[in-house]
Amino acid sequence: MALAKGAETVVRNPTRRADRFAAGKALRHRVPRSAHSAWTPDPDRPDPVDLLEKVDRSRVARLLPIRYARMALSPFTFLRGSAAIMARDLAGTPTTGLRVQLCGDAHVENFGAFATPERDRVFDVNDFDETLPGPWEWDVKRLATSLVLAARQSRFPPAASRAAVRAGLRAYREAMAAYARMRYLDVWYARLDLETLSERIPRAARRNIRRTLAKARHRTGFHAFPRLVEPVRGEFRIRDDPPLIVHYRDHADAEASARFFADYLATLPVERRMLLERYHLVDVAQKVVGVGSVGTVCSVLLLMADDDVPDPLFLQLKEAEASVLEPYAGPSVYHNHAERVVVGQHLIQEASDVVLGWSTLESRDFYVRQLRDMKATIEAASLGPKGLLGKGEACGAALARAHARTGDPARIAGYLGRGEAFDDAVGSFARAYADQMERDHAEFLKAIRKGRLPVASGV
Repeated sequence: MALAKGAETVVRNPTRRADRFAAGKALRHRVPRSAHSAWTPDPDRPDPVDLLEKVDRSRVARLLPIRYARMALSPFTFLRGSAAIMARDLAGTPTTGLRVQLCGDAHVENFGAFATPERDRVFDVNDFDETLPGPWEWDVKRLATSLVLAARQSRFPPAASRAAVRAGLRAYREAMAAYARMRYLDVWYARLDLETLSERIPRAARRNIRRTLAKARHRTGFHAFPRLVEPVRGEFRIRDDPPLIVHYRDHADAEASARFFADYLATLPVERRMLLERYHLVDVAQKVVGVGSVGTVCSVLLLMADDDVPDPLFLQLKEAEASVLEPYAGPSVYHNHAERVVVGQHLIQEASDVVLGWSTLESRDFYVRQLRDMKATIEAASLGPKGLLGKGEACGAALARAHARTGDPARIAGYLGRGEAFDDAVGSFARAYADQMERDHAEFLKAIRKGRLPVASGV
């Protein structure tokens, strides 16, 4: 039985679970698990700087110096900003043919804590700009490589790097085996408990995480209002913080803006639409976010419900372009790339932002979400070697849950097996590909020194 037309997920056959597990195991004959260890650059592999420049042609030129400055910091930040390079490289690596809804950019800093609509805090994937159906191995290899580079950036010993990668891969394999035994509805409802996560992390790092999570409780629009907004001639305005937050010189005309917002509201369930209709737009400014996203059009909107008391809602409009995976995994069935992102997020994430929706403005696709909603990124560099191991475990488990929701966990688990053959292979790949990222980063720095790429300071 195929899924409904327009859905970007796998086709699942209603066979016995034991048969699907056996089918996954049989894939080892065609694609041995050891085959995932190899990384050899394609002789026709393009210059990494050429590929970045090609990707960045559609981005806002004056923001590219900020993007390049952030990517220049280390091979890890370079990895974060160069998903297009790794997508091309992964396309030439072995896969089993089993597909899931990919995160598409599953590096370790794209996992974190955030609030569900019920105000519970969960740990999950939190970036979906590149989401697309594709081979499950691609997400796993990007996560493993990011753990290696995060450890190297923090100057952890090689043994700590290997331990973190093995922990993440083992957690993915064991979680997938558990999901393979569960009912599909139970897989859908599964969550990664933050208290369990904390128990896996050393005491010192645990205190750091608790402080981060405590601060996240105040990362809401209401608490941010005094810092992000200032009164101007009796009205509230977003506070400029150049070059990261600046007001636009030119605005879309009122009719186009109204049409954008009406189309966006139409993508929401009725009850959430009613909630947003209580607010009115007060101000708009451009905001720079992340590493890989810098250069895409991103705005922060200030909405207010009542004029006499502070009742703010900050929305973020973020441009969505074609996924960097599309040349290799196939084009999206969604013509609006913001819709692709939103649908992918709903498929992968346990609980998504209540105002998550999409629309189009001036031929650009945008998705809309809250700017702040108790989100917290537990930075790998702050955890120490054992803490990175704990976060690696959590990321592996979260990624397995995402893949099990949209793929066939029995087939994937059957292929992975109970031993460490796949873990060993991908660990070897991750170290070899991390070396490749270091070489690419060196070429990137060379291009900066020669003046080929502009770089901003202090960002």
